[in-house]
Amino acid sequence: MSSNKPYLIRAFFEWIVDNELTPYIAVDAYFPDVQVPVAYVTEGQIVLNIAPVSVGGFAMGEEVIEFSARFGGKLEHLVVPFEAVAAIYARENGVGTSFEVNYPEELPEEVSIEVEQEEELKPPKKGKPTLSIVK
Repeated sequence: MSSNKPYLIRAFFEWIVDNELTPYIAVDAYFPDVQVPVAYVTEGQIVLNIAPVSVGGFAMGEEVIEFSARFGGKLEHLVVPFEAVAAIYARENGVGTSFEVNYPEELPEEVSIEVEQEEELKPPKKGKPTLSIVK
């Protein structure tokens, strides 16, 4: 059977938006084919606001979530495979769900991102975001 993860993410996304809340996803930035601004990755993870009013060109395809968003004033195109999503939740109250991120058996060599490179590209900290997962 195919993964139920894309269906669950779509359902939670719709439910959060229908309740006029802001959907956020926590993404494993080192998962194959993830395209996110590396400068905003912290400890291998990036949290993204995917509210329809916050992003452009939003599309949930069969295997990936694609959209454009601004980071530090610069427009970036992001690609997030559903399998890289570790959680989806509402920013306002933390209600959502988490998922296990299962890496494929064979990883391409370009997946490994050097931690030193990540440290060099980090933007200045503005306060530590919090994530609470409610099951």
